[in-house]
Amino acid sequence: MLLELTQWLANEWSFFSVFSYITMRALMACATALIIGLAAGPWVIRRLTAMKIAQAVRTYGPQTHLVKSGTPTMGGALILIAIGITTLLWADWSNRFVWVVLLVTFGFGWIGWADDYRKVVHRNPEGMPSREKFMWQAIIGVIAAGYLTFAVAAPANADLWPLFKSWVASGFTMPLPERADLIVPFFKSVSYPLGVLGFAVLTWLVIVGTSNAVNLTDGLDGLAIMPTVMVGSALGVFAYVVGRPDYAKYLLFPHIPGAAELMVICAALAGAGLAFLWFNAYPAQVFMGDVGALALGGALGTMAVIVRQEIVLFIMGGVFVVETLSVMLQVTWFKYTKKRYGTGRRILRMAPLHHHFEVGGWKETQVVVRFWIITMMLVLIGLSTLKLR
Repeated sequence: MLLELTQWLANEWSFFSVFSYITMRALMACATALIIGLAAGPWVIRRLTAMKIAQAVRTYGPQTHLVKSGTPTMGGALILIAIGITTLLWADWSNRFVWVVLLVTFGFGWIGWADDYRKVVHRNPEGMPSREKFMWQAIIGVIAAGYLTFAVAAPANADLWPLFKSWVASGFTMPLPERADLIVPFFKSVSYPLGVLGFAVLTWLVIVGTSNAVNLTDGLDGLAIMPTVMVGSALGVFAYVVGRPDYAKYLLFPHIPGAAELMVICAALAGAGLAFLWFNAYPAQVFMGDVGALALGGALGTMAVIVRQEIVLFIMGGVFVVETLSVMLQVTWFKYTKKRYGTGRRILRMAPLHHHFEVGGWKETQVVVRFWIITMMLVLIGLSTLKLR
């Protein structure tokens, strides 16, 4: 919206031409989302409190968390509002990648909203049954994966339908261009062609997996939002590089036409996330809830696929990965030992991993800050792949 306005004003006043630069619009997006979040935060918290939308704490969790019962939840809606308004203000509406990221983000946000609503209204800490939640995630993931498979492969602003028909006409054997290959970081020319089906399956796994990984991590005050901000900001750097043909060629990355516009969404995510952290820092005034965690994870996964950095996302989001693996290993080992020995045994004191350290004696703030530090180091490693190839 503002992009078109500033372009029109630039015809009369050259100063406004500065807003045609993606870097300037990204800075403005970050500032706008931060201001919206900080300004609307107190009102949102008051509304959630008045509506009695309070967190129902699981009784089998750490006993120290029982004091959190009654804290307003579903605060992730504040993040989504800030991201949505900011993106519509500063992004290029003609960019297909902007819309697919927004649709995935708000689609997963809708799933989280329904889950949180059931927790609040029915006072059920478990919320939406996992099978139902996964079904909706899978549906949105399939739609996004199918679209991105051809959107990434197509030239800038090209119609995707002819590309799809060509794939069908080829007997489903048509290869995708090299820019759709799976890139292996730290190597100059190591990449693996995925094909249409391989690309779609990988995309689905990344989007759905990242969404659930962020959701599992969101268990302590401020734990999930800061790593999300850091990883999202780093993906913005990758988006700028692969979206510029000169930078992409120099740094040996595939050029993805239109990907640079994702820098605006990444900046909006960073600004909105920092504003939310203002209210979510220990002791939290509001919790993110699934409405925020699922949405932000879906956004990170979608952007990583577009900029062709799925493996780098795995590295930078190492905290999300380890948290997810801790739950999978704990559940698998418990079921196996219960079937074999009659009594379930645990690998960790409690899962996800952050609870393991809490039960072990770490204070909540220690766990959070240390996980932030780990994420910061992992993000720096991920960014180093820009040059160390």
